Amino acid sequence: MLVLSRQRDETIIIGDNIEITVVDIRGEKVRLGINAPRQVQVHRKEIYSAITRENTQSTQVCLNDLNVANNNLRRLGRPTKTTPRSQ
Repeated sequence: MLVLSRQRDETIIIGDNIEITVVDIRGEKVRLGINAPRQVQVHRKEIYSAITRENTQSTQVCLNDLNVANNNLRRLGRPTKTTPRSQ
C-alpha cells in the first residue's frame, strides 16, 4: 500500500484522469473530492462490498432457478416427433 501525506487543498493524481483532492480536515475526518471520468465507478468500500454481495446473491438465485428449470425439463424428457395423421 502506498501511503501519502497531503494537506488541505492538495491533490493526488491516479493514472491520467483521476484526481483526489483533500477538501477539508475536521478532527478525525478527512473530506475528499474525487474527479474521475463517468465510466469509472467510485464507491465507499462498505457500499462496494454490499453491491458485490448483492450481485453474488442474485447470480446464485439465477443459477438455482436455471438448475431447477433444467431438472424439470429433463424429467419431462425430450419431445418426441409426431407423425402426421393419415386422412
